[in-house]
Amino acid sequence: MITRWLRESVVASVLLLIARIYLGWKWLDAGWHKITGGFDASGFLKNAIAKPPVDSATKEAIYPRFVSFLEHFALPNAKLFNFLIPWGEFLVGLGLILGTFTVVAAFFGMLMNFMFLLAGTVSSNPWLIIFSILILLGSSNSGRFGGDYFVLPYLRKVFKIKRGSDSDTARGRA
Repeated sequence: MITRWLRESVVASVLLLIARIYLGWKWLDAGWHKITGGFDASGFLKNAIAKPPVDSATKEAIYPRFVSFLEHFALPNAKLFNFLIPWGEFLVGLGLILGTFTVVAAFFGMLMNFMFLLAGTVSSNPWLIIFSILILLGSSNSGRFGGDYFVLPYLRKVFKIKRGSDSDTARGRA
């Protein structure tokens, strides 16, 4: 019931707009500071490898595969991550603020939040994930007051995608 309301209600789209702008600003601001401030991920990566989240009883890393990923892929390719993280944050924020590819932007923002959590950084990540989940649940209604209003119908037409399910067609929303 709540999902249907989030996906169809105009009131929900206004609330999602507020959440989207807040979340977008957080991402855009974080990305811009990294782009203009000379971001280097290698210190964060080294710390995440040296001090991963551990189980208090066993003193073993909770996410050993993620630590291995950081050690064997992310750290050797730190220059790639020095580019991907700031620009990813900036573009996620831009997409959310403009309301263009809103669900895609929220998904990739949430993916970055989870990566930061897996590395042991709590900060505001859980709070931002909650906003992202709401935006994802709202689906295309999350971008109703934004670029998605124009972009999604165009993409549906170009790729000949029918909107909604059979139940939507039965209600006259095709």
